[in-house]
This record gives sequence, structure tokens and C-alpha cells, in this order.
Amino acid sequence: MKTEIHPEYGPVTLQCACGNSFQTQSTIKGSIRVDVCSSCHPFFTGKQKVMDIAGRIDRFNKKFVSGAAPAPVKKPKAPEQAFGAKLSIREKLQAAKDKAAIQNP
Repeated sequence: MKTEIHPEYGPVTLQCACGNSFQTQSTIKGSIRVDVCSSCHPFFTGKQKVMDIAGRIDRFNKKFVSGAAPAPVKKPKAPEQAFGAKLSIREKLQAAKDKAAIQNP
């Protein structure tokens, strides 16, 4: 390990906006001010509010959980209509015959 290239790692005081302060270690010297800490953040204090905007949870439950009818299944397109569909040789020959019959009545 090279000497004199690594920053010094030492004790630092963190001060929260709520007034809480605690010691930790960092390469930053002095004190650090933070907006939220574990003693005032709603997730850690248990005061977290779950917001249901426009009944999205109810709509989800009604659609998927309560046994609503499943979505209709789409029918696959015919082989001639499907884009990029792989046709067998027999189907290609039949399609060519049908096309020739239409063009030359």
C-alpha cells in the first residue's frame, strides 16, 4: 500500500435538523449537518403514512385479487397474415398458387 495517498479517517459528529447528534467516522473533518436521521425519519419512527392515490390499491385488488374474470385471450393470426411468420413449403406453394389465380383469372 502506498503511503501518504489515503485520506485520514477519523471521528466526526453528525448533527440532525431535529437536534439529535451522534458520533461516527469519516474522511470529512469537523461536523456534518443532515436533514433527517434515524430518530426523526418516518420509516424508523413508525409514523410512516401509506398514501393510496385515487384508489389504485382498490382497483388493483378488484381487478386481480377478488377473482375477476381473466383478460380475454387473443386469437393468433392466420399464417399468411402474421408478420414474419414462418410458413412451411406446402403453405408457401399454396399461397403462391392462390396469388397467381387471383392475378390471372
